Amino acid sequence: MHSPLLGPLTWQGVAQGLTGRGLAAVAPAWTPLTDISGDFYATLAKTMARTIEDVGDDPVILVAHSGAGALAPATAQALSVPVIGTILVDAILPHPSLSWLDTAPPALRQDLTLGSQGGELPSWDAWWPPGALDRLVPDPALRASLLAELGPLPLAYFEEPAPPGALSGPGGYLQLSGAYEDQAQAARDMGWRVRRLQLNHLSPLTAPREVAGMIQALSREIAVDVHG
Repeated sequence: MHSPLLGPLTWQGVAQGLTGRGLAAVAPAWTPLTDISGDFYATLAKTMARTIEDVGDDPVILVAHSGAGALAPATAQALSVPVIGTILVDAILPHPSLSWLDTAPPALRQDLTLGSQGGELPSWDAWWPPGALDRLVPDPALRASLLAELGPLPLAYFEEPAPPGALSGPGGYLQLSGAYEDQAQAARDMGWRVRRLQLNHLSPLTAPREVAGMIQALSREIAVDVHG
């Protein structure tokens, strides 16, 4: 499950890599935030659950990237198929009763709030300093495809408190960048399996083979926990 601030392109390469390894994997798209008028978490979770259920009724492991970590519990609750585990990838942890802005660093929260216009925030790429996205995604064609999926974001999504709920099944955390060190440590403190790849936040897009390999390894460990 890609970040709701980005598009499904970011995870399509990983899904293809996992399929090539003999696993059933899909990279479904969230409903665009601009198409939702309110009750974001419930709406996103229900539509994502329907998309996953259309694939089949086998038990699933949810893999959530970046901001999708906060949506994982609601998505699991909305699913009619069993969720046997959850893997967060450079992701924020669930934050029930808190909004995204409540959990953001104070400087970022201030910048975004002051930068909002007409209830909208700029697209995710505008949050980065000049040249940063070029370094994360150096291939111009790939970067253009990434940017084509982005657009302005509703401030209301970031202000909405997350609903109650916890992750389903055994948890795993894959850290890709130094920015998520605190989240990875919190996962470690909760007894989750934590793995580290020295890559960057957008490596599911730029290094899908490496990310797929680690997702496969964590999935196998979760399956052993569940089935023995």
